[in-house]
Formats: sequence, C-alpha cells, structure tokens
Amino acid sequence: MPISCSLSVSRSFAAAALTFVIACTGCHRNSFPDVPAGYHEFAYISNGGSNTVTVLDLVYMRQDRTLQVGNDPTGLAVNPRRNEVYVVNTKSGSISVIDAETNSVVDTIPVHRQPYFISVDDTGRRAYVTNSGSNTVSVIDLDKRREIAVAGTGEQPGMARISPDNRTLVVTNHGSGSISLYDVAPYEESATSPVLHFRATFSGCPGATDAVILPDSSKTYIACSGGHQVMAIGLAAAPGSWAAKQNPSSLTDHLLTLLDVGSTPVNLAMKPDGGEIFVSNFDSDSISEIATWTNEVGWTQAIGNKPSQGVVSRDNSTLWVSNFGADSISIYSIDDGRVSSSVHTGSRPDALAFSADEHLLLSTDARSGDVSILRTQDKSGPTLFTILPAGSSPNDIVTKAFRLKS
Repeated sequence: MPISCSLSVSRSFAAAALTFVIACTGCHRNSFPDVPAGYHEFAYISNGGSNTVTVLDLVYMRQDRTLQVGNDPTGLAVNPRRNEVYVVNTKSGSISVIDAETNSVVDTIPVHRQPYFISVDDTGRRAYVTNSGSNTVSVIDLDKRREIAVAGTGEQPGMARISPDNRTLVVTNHGSGSISLYDVAPYEESATSPVLHFRATFSGCPGATDAVILPDSSKTYIACSGGHQVMAIGLAAAPGSWAAKQNPSSLTDHLLTLLDVGSTPVNLAMKPDGGEIFVSNFDSDSISEIATWTNEVGWTQAIGNKPSQGVVSRDNSTLWVSNFGADSISIYSIDDGRVSSSVHTGSRPDALAFSADEHLLLSTDARSGDVSILRTQDKSGPTLFTILPAGSSPNDIVTKAFRLKS
C-alpha cells in the first residue's frame, strides 16, 4: 500500500533553485533524512493564473514538470489509497486526474458550474466536489471516474468535508451564510438508495468558509468569515451507537454555540488529536484557540499581518501560520503558549503543506508565484531552505509520497 501524505489546506482562492545531486543506492541525502530505494515524493501546486499544475520533486528538491489542466485550477486533493491527485478546474467545470507515478493527466471528469473544492474520503473510493456556480455538491466514484450523484446546497458552496466515519458530509455555503449536512449512504447501499440524503441546515454563519470535523465525528466547526465567529454544531450520532444510547438527543444535529473570535476568521487548523482548533483571524492579525471539549475560546492573541492559513504538526506541539501581509510564517509553540520564531518567505504566503516526514514545510507564495520551502528541524531552528518556481497565482498545494518496487 502506498505511503501518502496530504494536507490539502482549504483557503480563499480570491487571494490569489536550488538543485543538488543525490547518490541514490538507498538515497542518502546530505542534511536530510535517508529514504529507501524506490521512494518518491512530490508536491503539486494549482496555478490559477496559468491553468497549470506545478510538480516539485521533494527527494531531489527541484521542479519536476508543469502540467496543463483546465481553466483556473483551484482546489487539490490526494487519494490516500492510490497514487492519484485531483485538481478542481473552476472555469472549466471539471476535475483533472493526475497519475502520481507518471505525473501525467490521465482523465478529466465533468462536474457542474464553477467547482471550487474537492474532498476525498479515507477509503479513496469517493470524492465530494462543491459547485459554487450551480449551488450543488457532486459525488464522484473514483473507481469509475464519474459523477454518481448530485445534491442541492445553499448559495455558493465553498467547502465539503466528509466525516472520519464516512457518515456525514458537511458543506459550507459562503453566499447564504449557512451549513448543509447530508447522510452519506454506505458503498453497499448506494446502488439501491440515494448516495446523499439531505439531513439538516443551519443558518447564521455569514461568509461560511472553512470547516473541520473532530476525529470522532461528533462535532463540526465552521469559520464565519463574514463576521467574527466560529459556529459549533453537534453531529447526529449513528443509531444504536454508544453515544446515542447515552444521550438520545445526540441522534439529531444541533447547534452548540457561536464562538466570538477575531475579525474575518478564514481558516481552522485542528490538532491531530482534535483537542484544540486554531483560528486565523485575517483582519485582526491574530489567532484564537478553541477548546473542543468545552466549546470555549481560550484566548486570542497577535500572530502577524493578515494570517491566512495554519497547520499543526503531527505531534500536536507546533502551529505554523502563513502571514499573507507580512511575507512570513510564524511558528507558535502550543506547549509554551507563545510565538517561538518567524521565517521570511516569498511574497504573499498562503496555502501550506508538510512533507510526509514533516521535515519540510511548503508555502505557496501568491504574489511571487513560487513555493517557499522551510526546513522545520534545523540546528538553529526553522529556516528557509530554498524557493522553487511555480506558476501564476498559485492557489493550493498538496504532497504525495509513495514507494515503488523495483
């Protein structure tokens, strides 16, 4: 089974070399962790202004190639079970399929008007695409590479998140300031019943954008970017489950609270253990911490100019935040409760992604059209290692790692 790493960082798409030789028997890389023979790792960047995807080789630290895709590529997603990457072509109304082993476009899947975002479930068999121009969400069968269902949403759907238990689809509707929830039919039932069944809607979240779902699938949190709040919703438990038996009211979706954070919350970065969520408040130059157990805001503090995206390390210890207005990335020590350092990047850093071993952090630079690559574990602390070219107006970034047998 391929090793994969995907941090597809959901974002607002309105914002818009160094090469060294490696002697590869077991691939010993100077000052980098060793990798086994046959190991490959690539980063994929969607370039909205040039209708391309840039492929970076993260083993040899160089640009691998540039792929022509549809018009205005925006969201990206990685398949966790097979070596494929998916590209949303907003102005073409389609999804491009990239074979990561050959780094070539092998198929194009039509969807609907102005698709914006794509989410792949953990089985690698289904994907969910929000169509912001037609107020719908598409379900894609990734085995057959075709749309198998479509459901109506609110106005201008932005994000679609599938819960870890694959039971619930959460869609944020940016235009109507609402959230739509759907039951998702199991694979074995989808031939005889609708794949998606509308379950509930919640209004009162102006500019609804990013969303996260807790690892136990019990709650979802939505950034209301048109104001200064995050909405918390309790998700319906499965009938017959332990949670339902303990609390019968948990069988229905319910609004938990609206949490006051900073102005224009645009991104939610959740710790892998689900214990805390960190909110990037774009117009307050701050981040807020939400404790998911109590649904309370613990604190809000300054971070940098126009914080855009955040990502938390696998060990739950460190938050990395791109400061769109300061051309820098701030490193926040969660254990110490303070900003420990800052690293300069290219112009207008935005979307973030880790390499598979988290030895590298990559940032798309929206204005300069490149990717800043940081070493996360240098002797002197995190440092800028190099900047590699991308394309015009990079929108999103994901990474994919796998090993091929010789």
